[in-house]
Amino acid sequence: MEDTQRSQTISPHNQRIAEHAVLDDKRLPIDSERDKPPILVGQTSLEWIKVLARDNPGVAFTSLAHRINFHLLKQSFKQVRRSKSCGVDKVTAKEYAKDLDTNLYNLFQRLQRGQYAAQPVKRIWIDKEGGKKRPIGISALEDKIVQKAAAKILDVVYSSKFHGFSHGFREGHSQHMALDELRKQCIGKNINWIIDADVSGFFDNIDKKLLVEITRQRVKDGGLLRLIGKWLKAGIDEGGELSFPEKGTPQGAVISPVLSNIFLHHVLDDWFVKEVQPRLSRRSFLVRFADDFIIGCELESDARKVLVLLKERFRSFALSLHPEKTKLIPFGRPSSSVKVDKRNGTFGFLGFTFYWAKVRKGYWVVKKKTIGKRLNRFVKGIWEWCRENRHDRLKDQFFDLCIKLRGYYQYYGVRGNFKALEVVYESAEKAWRFWLSRRSHKGGISWSKFERIRASFPLPKPRIFHNI
Repeated sequence: MEDTQRSQTISPHNQRIAEHAVLDDKRLPIDSERDKPPILVGQTSLEWIKVLARDNPGVAFTSLAHRINFHLLKQSFKQVRRSKSCGVDKVTAKEYAKDLDTNLYNLFQRLQRGQYAAQPVKRIWIDKEGGKKRPIGISALEDKIVQKAAAKILDVVYSSKFHGFSHGFREGHSQHMALDELRKQCIGKNINWIIDADVSGFFDNIDKKLLVEITRQRVKDGGLLRLIGKWLKAGIDEGGELSFPEKGTPQGAVISPVLSNIFLHHVLDDWFVKEVQPRLSRRSFLVRFADDFIIGCELESDARKVLVLLKERFRSFALSLHPEKTKLIPFGRPSSSVKVDKRNGTFGFLGFTFYWAKVRKGYWVVKKKTIGKRLNRFVKGIWEWCRENRHDRLKDQFFDLCIKLRGYYQYYGVRGNFKALEVVYESAEKAWRFWLSRRSHKGGISWSKFERIRASFPLPKPRIFHNI
């Protein structure tokens, strides 16, 4: 009788959604006041899922794949079409857009009939610090579109479960939010020790079976899980040679960021909040962006305990922490009586070095500046670009240099980092003049002539974009 009365309070709209959900306690608790139809009028299907996921953390969704409809595919195409790179299909977004509706409808029909097949991921290599290379995967265009649609669905399903300190590739979060939170946590919680952790080859070493099992705890829709399985098993095309790695997700694929967030939410975030923090003696924090994360502790004993547990935790999920890059760093607030506290170390996060410094008023604050290797790499890149493009039209060189400098300022333009921006600006001008002087054998460009060029084509000057 009680169950009958409860079912009568569920609105017809939510009843249809509840049919596709399974709860751990066998019944979906829905508040009749909250679920009155007028409140929910005008919401899209994804917004309905988001409301349901937010209000019922224990829900397991069993019918999601059919949400990938023609409209969602078209939205997804608009968000991935900017990329000029193409995968093994050699189809660009511009070519695909010539008959967009027909192409997307055919894709939608293949998804509906179960005839969609994922294509191998094209692998390229990009330079890393220290002369190393990093593999990047480029998916076929239709794979990108479907992955983007699936990522949207997974995002609304998991957004309410992810913790606030997880900032990687989430709506309403950014790298600078992670940087700002890290700084505030170090100061506000009197942090004295930092665990700067590095997961060895995270994207290349994720256990695919464990990833699917973790995803299945929240998503029990066979159609969506089959799609994920197709992308994980599609293989890698490298220079015409096809391989099928047993582990890993292609770094650079559209679906990889949300899958990595799901995996690390279970392996790291939730475990740290529910299992580790309650057992520590004093305050601590975790800040994560994708697979980069920092843990701070007030006590050294807590920090050492966390580091041991962290290694065991990742080992149990077939991952490991890099033995040389993972460090325990003293990072306490220096005494007011010293000018420089040499006992403290520094650490890097998302391209910035964090360190303690005194302000003019005499108190200590946590500051950040561009990591030296990143700064040198950008300056070297500008020099090489000016050399390779010195014969292009002056107007074209100016346009491209402006894009590069503005992009650098927009990311690294944070308060306290203005000197690094000035170095970049001055180095760009120097490199431009040097290679313009070598466009011919008639001699270099005098400073007076270069001043006239600068007046006509002024490079953007350093600017602080993030005053936090």
